[in-house]
Amino acid sequence: MIVPTPSDGAVAYILKMYPRFSETFILSEILELERQGLDVRVFSLKLPNDGRFHADVARVRAPVSYLPPSVLANARAFAAPHWQVFNWNRRRYLRLLFRTFRRRRWGAVKRFMQAGYIAPRLKAEGITHVHAHFASSATSVAHHLHQLAGTSYSFTAHAKDIYIDGVAEDVLKRKMHHARFVVTVSDYNQVHLATISDDTPVTRIYNGLDLDHFSPNGAHPDAPPLILAVGRLVEKKGFDDLIQACAILRDQGASFRCHIVGTGPEERKLRNLIATLDLDGMVSLPGPMPREELIRLYPRASVVAAPCVIGADGNRDGLPTVLIEAMALGVPVISTAVTGIPELVQHQRTGLS
Repeated sequence: MIVPTPSDGAVAYILKMYPRFSETFILSEILELERQGLDVRVFSLKLPNDGRFHADVARVRAPVSYLPPSVLANARAFAAPHWQVFNWNRRRYLRLLFRTFRRRRWGAVKRFMQAGYIAPRLKAEGITHVHAHFASSATSVAHHLHQLAGTSYSFTAHAKDIYIDGVAEDVLKRKMHHARFVVTVSDYNQVHLATISDDTPVTRIYNGLDLDHFSPNGAHPDAPPLILAVGRLVEKKGFDDLIQACAILRDQGASFRCHIVGTGPEERKLRNLIATLDLDGMVSLPGPMPREELIRLYPRASVVAAPCVIGADGNRDGLPTVLIEAMALGVPVISTAVTGIPELVQHQRTGLS
């Protein structure tokens, strides 16, 4: 991760929601930055709603500030900090406010209001750089902070935030143009972003792991063999293909179990498919698991499957962290040649694809 050195003072992380159960890569990044001595502050645009948390969240030292959940319902909370920002440079504030309202999108107004709420806090704490994850709402707030207060910013682009059909390339280009730098998680993404804007440095940094936790621990695969998949239950994960593949294995007489760990909007659809294919007892959806439980579960698997696909709306995975975790623990992996996955899973060398 490329960020200002600790001598530059604290760095603020702007996140849509923190902590988020599925975004272990952000948790790992913050922990590593703190280990290296960086003073991190977290600003979360939304309260967490997952209901479960990874144990490593307790290791994070960074203070977390949650913004008021509604701009309209909490108008008074936003008024005072915006009055401060207005008085820093009235002409600039009014110009940016007019430009924001001219877009006629409530989302843009909301991000402007959130930026104005955060800006005085950054100034009071001497924070001059912010980093956002995902090129969507969090980066929009970082971009507004840059315009309102001159704060430099950077962001990490992942997948949905740059590929889904609703992404406006002109908006993404503008965010890239004003950023100090951009990070992304695969060479595939780096090439894609270079086609949108070539005037801002884009650095590829693969999601990292703490190898003190993710290393072979002597556990052995279960019998009968366990096929393990982990991820949000959404179209781009391709779990319906995995379930249909399990039906083929069953029909060929194979003995196995399959766990698909996670939660998401496609859960009912996947359960119905399991029932339709008469795979109850062989394929299960045990729900989400904290990372510490997954570390114990991975080595029991004979293979970790990530059957990723490109969704109908263009949504896709960047480079699934589950594959990195499984390989670090010495578990064989099988995946598809989508986006950056071939950079990690090289067919018949580091896995199957």
